[in-house]
Amino acid sequence: MLDIAFAKAVLPKTGVVVVPLAEGAALSGQALALDKACAGALKRAIDAAAFTGKKGSQVNLPAPTAGLRRVLLLGTGKAGALTPRRAEELGGALAAALARESEALLLAEDLSPPLAAHLALGARLRAYKFEKYRTTLEDDEKARLAKLTILGADPAKSRAAYTPLAAVAEGVELTRDLVTEPANVLYPAEFATRLEGLKKLGLKIEVFDRKALEKLGFGSMLSVSWGSAREPRMVVLQWLGASGATGAEGKKPKKPKAPIAFIGKGVTFDSGGISIKPAAGMEDMKWDMAGAGAVAGVMAALAGRKARVDAIGLVGLVENMPSGSAVRPGDVVKSYSGQTIEILNTDAEGRLVLADVLYYAQARFAPRYMIDLATLTGAIIVGLGHEYAGLFSNSDELSGKLIAAGQAVGEELWRMPLAAPGESYDKNLKSAIADMQNIGGGRAGGSITAAQFLQRFVNGKPWAHLDIAGMAWAAKDLPTTPKGATAYGVRLLDRLVADHFEGDPAAP
Repeated sequence: MLDIAFAKAVLPKTGVVVVPLAEGAALSGQALALDKACAGALKRAIDAAAFTGKKGSQVNLPAPTAGLRRVLLLGTGKAGALTPRRAEELGGALAAALARESEALLLAEDLSPPLAAHLALGARLRAYKFEKYRTTLEDDEKARLAKLTILGADPAKSRAAYTPLAAVAEGVELTRDLVTEPANVLYPAEFATRLEGLKKLGLKIEVFDRKALEKLGFGSMLSVSWGSAREPRMVVLQWLGASGATGAEGKKPKKPKAPIAFIGKGVTFDSGGISIKPAAGMEDMKWDMAGAGAVAGVMAALAGRKARVDAIGLVGLVENMPSGSAVRPGDVVKSYSGQTIEILNTDAEGRLVLADVLYYAQARFAPRYMIDLATLTGAIIVGLGHEYAGLFSNSDELSGKLIAAGQAVGEELWRMPLAAPGESYDKNLKSAIADMQNIGGGRAGGSITAAQFLQRFVNGKPWAHLDIAGMAWAAKDLPTTPKGATAYGVRLLDRLVADHFEGDPAAP
């Protein structure tokens, strides 16, 4: 984790210094004083490199004085055009450029406290590393940037603006850790144990084991786990920030009032079951629990920043493996809703997990909105690539709020078609022997028919399904995300709550 500090602007005399400069702007304030201390080296470098301050452009000056190790000029783009999202991208560029430094100072006199805070957030997110299992590292692989100090005009205000963002960053880091873990380490019971550790944030945590799920009648979800030696779990996380209650020991939480519910698919490893996947790339299926990971992260973020909202997180945790006891193509199971499902493809398992958890969420908590996240279909990657997650919803209002929140934080959504029950795409789920089958009639529209299946378990409740299969893992470094687990959804849902659902729990 990158340590972020805020301090009063002073002239640095030692260490590594970052000087942000807007397009066409001249050096001023402490940056101008720094140039004088370097005998005009900054201005000469600007002229020699034709540095204009274009967004993301950089000029590096090694050892400009006996005391300074390095000065990095960082272009911030057109004056007045810096937004929180762009500030985060600049912070990410800073962290990437200084990856081999241990500490750095940023001259931020010209940045408002909110922009300084968002720049710090971007740097922290980009500096994330998962090196838990590395026993040897090359020098250029070591995560060395440990501290960033931002020198500004009002460090107290910057620190106050960063505090809630730091809680969100902790949620993102939690999710990235969970998604990156190998499946032999993070299986359903271990996942549940880690979530129990979030009680320290004031979350109420309930864990349902196999026997409890059998008693509830979770026939759809449990069928996915039949072939695995790892037993399933469902975990319910409650943050009652609007009702004024927490999960503190010895206190009985109040009942949430019209909460917002987040539901996550948590398949800790997906072999495909009897409908087994090809060997190539199967190792990636350790992150088929990224939806559950995102739910864990956003609940931790809301609790960490003491959000004034009643929110419920529910995750269904299973491992999908082939064995003599595994569910077979052609089997029929009874879901928690009472509806029966003919399973034609055991690799269409995520929807079987979500079906029971979605229905349980509304039956128990009567949420005003439900949002599920799942790495549900490869078809969504065919349709949208790795630029957008697919959004399916029965609510125009909720869809609009989600899309706006995603644009604000750089976690984009693209709305996809969803038919009314019994119409067009939905007809493809008709089974000859059960209430429905778990796949459509062919490959066409696979992401849509998967969403249609889920819609059968929401009873018209305002709901959105986010298919994040193309967004959960990055194959290359992104502005604020290093290659690997992205924690897509954590910041999007936190922003949704912050913009629309904090305050009066009965407000629409």
